[in-house]
Amino acid sequence: MSEDRIALEVVGLTKTFGGLAALNGLDLRVREREIVSVIGPNGAGKSTLFNVITGLYEPDEGDVRLAGRSIVGLKPHQIVRLGIARTFQSVKLFPNMTILENAMVGQHCRSRAGVLGAIVRTPAVRREEARIRERARAALAFFGPRLVGYREEQPAFVLSYANRRRLEMARALATEPSVLLLDEPTAGMNPRETLEMRDNIVRMRDELGLTVLVIEHDMRVVKGVSDRVVACDYGRKIAEGSYEEVAHDEQVIEAYLGRRAVG
Repeated sequence: MSEDRIALEVVGLTKTFGGLAALNGLDLRVREREIVSVIGPNGAGKSTLFNVITGLYEPDEGDVRLAGRSIVGLKPHQIVRLGIARTFQSVKLFPNMTILENAMVGQHCRSRAGVLGAIVRTPAVRREEARIRERARAALAFFGPRLVGYREEQPAFVLSYANRRRLEMARALATEPSVLLLDEPTAGMNPRETLEMRDNIVRMRDELGLTVLVIEHDMRVVKGVSDRVVACDYGRKIAEGSYEEVAHDEQVIEAYLGRRAVG
């Protein structure tokens, strides 16, 4: 983790819907190769934060900066091309496409071939397709044997829920991001799957060199992956620090964790 290079920064971020502030002057910095978990009760603004960062929503006020560059006003595909990828709270795949094809979609933002090139099938197009296929397979292989080999040609709809989540993450990895946003990556997983996903998130930082911003409700996962934890409530940051510091903060206990701190 770099102590002085900021990978992603949001400054004074405000977003309202019908007069209700989902984000209310939120500030957040994530350093390169750092895992930061964002926690908070439902309605705290966590998913809105991700939607603003990735260009699905435009903020009413404030700025989003990737490596010091403002990305506010850019389209989602432009933001992906610059290096921010994400997953969603509800898995979003192409169910009738194969597992490999779903992962290859992640390389769409890196593709240079136009319609004519795809029709003519020039050597350059064939080389690019081979590169896209290789990058997609590498992303699938990150999650072990579950998504590779003969499984590559299976349609995505045959996958278990946990493997659909893994495939969505593989597709995000295939975009070649520098910053990865994971929205409740362990939701719906059993305890064994949750622990494995926790370890995979750490590997994304340690082996792939990624900066990771995580929304997560499972405090075991938050504790196991986080370099820092940011707690939000009503669109504002109410605490920031190590897991232990945030878990024992009185405002966090009252707003999210209940009256008993998580050890």
